[in-house]
Amino acid sequence: MPDFLSDDLVAWRRRARDLAVDHLVALADDDALDTRERGARVGRASKDAGVYELARGGADLPGAGEPALRMLVVREELARHGVGHLPNVFGPGPGLLAGVDEPLRSTHLAPLLDGHKRAGFAFTEPADAPRPTHAHLDGDELVVTGAKSYVTGGADADFLTATVDVEGEGPAMVVIDVDLPGVRITRRFDSYDGSHHAAFAFDEARVPRSHVLGAAGGGRGRALEAISAARRAIVADCVGTTLRVLELVEAHLGTERRDGRRPGDRERARLRYGELRISAYAARSAAYRTARLSDAGENVVNETIAAKVLATEVAGTVADTAVQLVGGEALVVGHPLERIVRRVRTLRLAEGETDTLAINVARGRLDLDLGRI
Repeated sequence: MPDFLSDDLVAWRRRARDLAVDHLVALADDDALDTRERGARVGRASKDAGVYELARGGADLPGAGEPALRMLVVREELARHGVGHLPNVFGPGPGLLAGVDEPLRSTHLAPLLDGHKRAGFAFTEPADAPRPTHAHLDGDELVVTGAKSYVTGGADADFLTATVDVEGEGPAMVVIDVDLPGVRITRRFDSYDGSHHAAFAFDEARVPRSHVLGAAGGGRGRALEAISAARRAIVADCVGTTLRVLELVEAHLGTERRDGRRPGDRERARLRYGELRISAYAARSAAYRTARLSDAGENVVNETIAAKVLATEVAGTVADTAVQLVGGEALVVGHPLERIVRRVRTLRLAEGETDTLAINVARGRLDLDLGRI
């Protein structure tokens, strides 16, 4: 296994396992709970376990976050027990607001970390948009016009962090309150994995100049940092989910039938299982190496992309092959594999689909000479 974990990280993995086994698995399986009540109970259990605050960072410096390897270990272990995707396992992190000064520190960052405000990330432009979302300066305000087509968390957001092309200055990340005049939701929709999203339109929405995050012109870089962090979370989820699927397959292959035989006695089943194990090892190794490089201060944009592609594609292949090995029962609604197949399929598209990311790796290496891959 590619772990080589310190005693501290082993303790964190044990803490995540205990949280999952003692509390979260039962909450995930309790059909009597509605979404809100389940989320509230998950949050309480996670706080008691000391896991909830991991995404927040230090109390004196919100946004510092936790080391990448620690987050990988905890997320992987939760996913291995099928509970890493539950709402409120992790509390809100600062995201793109990390390190902001006043007034945003008081008006948006503090309420976000306290759970009183929710943020959406607005990056994707509609395919038929005549131009990207843009703004011009009018005194101390930005006048924003445009649209965003796939706003993560937008359906429930109080404010958006949006990429906006500021005329004369370049791309910027801008905090836009959703209740401003000229800001409207044009569509709410769900993915078939149960996640919620929204599309927005901006019609000369006036936003204070102080709502620009960092220097104008550096918005794309800030956005890509946030996307990279989200990709690493997906990697951990997929690696843990892959291990969960392999354990389900092992249980199936070892089940003795009435004739005394086991499915795992067949050579073809062993071949498929062996191939899955090899793929899982490669994806997991990439995840751990990327986390260690990140904690060492390396630029891991390309490594994160590679790990995301490997982890999501392997998770999809492993889940699909597992269904083939287990048979039709695995497609019955409510079966663990049925739920996993639906969820991991969406992750191959989230934060960049596979083909686009492969092209980005080529650009990062050939054009920018970045990364170690």
